Amino acid sequence: MSLLGGISSSSGLAEGTQSADSKAKLEEDLNRFLSLLIAQLKNQDPLDPMDSNEFTQQLVQFASVEQQIFQNANLEKLLEIQQTNQISSMVDFIDTMVEVDGKKLPLDNGRAEFTYSMPFGAKSATIVITNSSGVNVHKSDAVLDQGKHTFVWDGKDNYGIQQKDGSYNVLVSGLNQYGELLEIPHTVYGRVTGVGANEGNASLFLGNIEVGQDKVLSVKEVPTKKTN
Repeated sequence: MSLLGGISSSSGLAEGTQSADSKAKLEEDLNRFLSLLIAQLKNQDPLDPMDSNEFTQQLVQFASVEQQIFQNANLEKLLEIQQTNQISSMVDFIDTMVEVDGKKLPLDNGRAEFTYSMPFGAKSATIVITNSSGVNVHKSDAVLDQGKHTFVWDGKDNYGIQQKDGSYNVLVSGLNQYGELLEIPHTVYGRVTGVGANEGNASLFLGNIEVGQDKVLSVKEVPTKKTN
């Protein structure tokens, strides 16, 4: 899939040419069949003519296949129109902040935001952010109070060094009073930089992170970066 000007589409060139290729192959086979048929008719024994039922059935089969190819071509056009409409309807998402399910965390302009829902009975919990190489770039304690919490990362690692914008991974893990692992669901926020469709499914791009439209939980304005 290519991304151009914030709008992407898996144009389905491979799929779109299937009907054309099938039609060309059918025409080639039909021409070959007709050439053989004409040659046989010219050279047939007048006293023992060919049985017309066989080549009539073959002609019917060719007609049936041609009709199916025509229907497939129309279906491909309808799917392409539907996909284009999907992309057009999502353009308004560009330059908004969306909340999505997932662990991929986009760092954009030195800022990343995510939420986590702390269950009851948490004794300890940790936030860990790693880069694309799996290196731990941030580690801190999570809030243990039950409920949903928002965490904003300034993009600095454990040594105060600013990290590059891009895709990171976030994990919030914790233990209860019995030392048992807790399930701590979390969501991430990201600025939509492009929209597209892949195999008929609508997608949003948060930088280089692609997420399905069905993963969007909420939408809000992009926060303005404070200046000193």
